[in-house]
Order: sequence, then C-alpha cells, then structure tokens
Amino acid sequence: MIIIGERINGMYNDIGKAIKGKDPKPIQEWARRQEEGGADYLDLNVGPASPNKIEAMKWLIEVTQEASDLPLCLDSTNYDAIEEGLKLCKKPAMINSVPAEMPKMERVFPMAVQYGAEVVALAMNEEGIPKDADSRIALAAELVATADSLGFSPEMLYIDPLTLPCNVAQDHGPEVMRTLREIKLISDPSPKTVIGLSNISQGTQNRDLINRTFAVMAMANGLDAGIVDANDNELMSAIATARILLNKDIYCDSFVNVFINRNR
Repeated sequence: MIIIGERINGMYNDIGKAIKGKDPKPIQEWARRQEEGGADYLDLNVGPASPNKIEAMKWLIEVTQEASDLPLCLDSTNYDAIEEGLKLCKKPAMINSVPAEMPKMERVFPMAVQYGAEVVALAMNEEGIPKDADSRIALAAELVATADSLGFSPEMLYIDPLTLPCNVAQDHGPEVMRTLREIKLISDPSPKTVIGLSNISQGTQNRDLINRTFAVMAMANGLDAGIVDANDNELMSAIATARILLNKDIYCDSFVNVFINRNR
C-alpha cells in the first residue's frame, strides 16, 4: 500500500502554530519523522487558519522540501493554492482532492495534466457523501469518464470512496469495502483507490485498533493507498503483514523492516 503521511496539516495545533508563525522546525521535524516511518508521500494541508492560502502553501512546500525528498500531496480546496504549489514541487505531486462536480473537475484535471500530477478524487458531489456502494461507484465512474475526456489517465487517478466515523455511520463500512472492489471494474486501465484512514475512528475509543483493523480489511478489498499516520508503528507493521499475506511482497523474516525502509 502507498503510504501518504497525514501529519503536516494545519488542523494539528503544532502545525497550525508553525504555519502562522512561519516556524519551519515542526514542519521539518514531521517531514523527517514520516519519511523515517515509511511514508511514500507527504500530505501538506495549511488548515483553516491561514488567511492567505496561496502564500501559506508555497511556504509549506519550500520548508518541507528542505527536509525531505519525498513527493508531496497538496491538500486544499483552494485550487489556486494548489497550482502555485505545483510550480514549486521538485517531484511530480498529487492533488488532494476533487469531487464529482463538473466545474471542479474541469479545473483540476487539466491542471494535473499540465504538471504531471496524480489526483485524489472523491466519490461525492454537491449532494454530499452517498450512503450506498452503488451511488459511490456511479460517482467514481463519472470521475473516471470526465478525467478521460479531459486527457487525464485513470492510471493517475486515486478514488476515495469516503469513510465516515464508525460510531455515527457504522453501516457505511461494508459499502466502502464493496466500493473498493468494484472501482477496479470501472475501466481498463483501472483507477487506484485511497482512503483517509483516520476518518473511520473519529470520536471513538481505541482509535489505533480501529484504524489498523480497517486498513487491513480495506487492503484485502483492493485498497492501493492510504492517508495515514506513518509513525504508528503497529499500523505500519499491520500493513506490512497484510502485504505479505496478500502476496504483494516476498516474505522474509525482516519483512516489516523491509517495508518501512524501502524508500531510504
């Protein structure tokens, strides 16, 4: 599974404070820690407190790239901020995210083509997040078709079926699993899949256990990537083990360390 480190997000108090005060130290510390933890990408989100999203994103990219060579996942609903950020990325980046809403798709997919970026696309539209798998799959098909019509390959697309907290939307879990399986049937080549893992456990007890269990279940249903806590050692060990059991990696006695160290 592709690991997208979630921690450089202005929603966290230390990161929000660092962005506001333009203090690179916490940003760079988390960039290094997540890379050491086994992240493949670093998700960057300036959060809600930044009055100038464009300048904040540009600063965040610059200071992060001083500490890590990992590719970046630019996470914002402000597409101008994302575009300015893409100009600064040293490696092809990922855009996070676009829903199945035509004006937004028409803005994001051509931009992704221009900058060689991958895209996280959300199985939702103006009406919100669907409850059932069929509606999610229909929106995923719309995302794939629109992307293709705008010259963006499905192979560069990561569809997020959208996970809600299990304490308030417990019935969504099986629908997400079915969506992950059937997204692979939409096109050839098929899009990839991604989830924001920590969403499943928001507001619950035993969050780490819920996250680990859901990650392994999702992988067994075809999940390709996750926006996760790359420094949760037990989560990373569970993901490494699932890859062995799903025949994604070759077994060796140190398979956990091999998985975590593969980008070093």
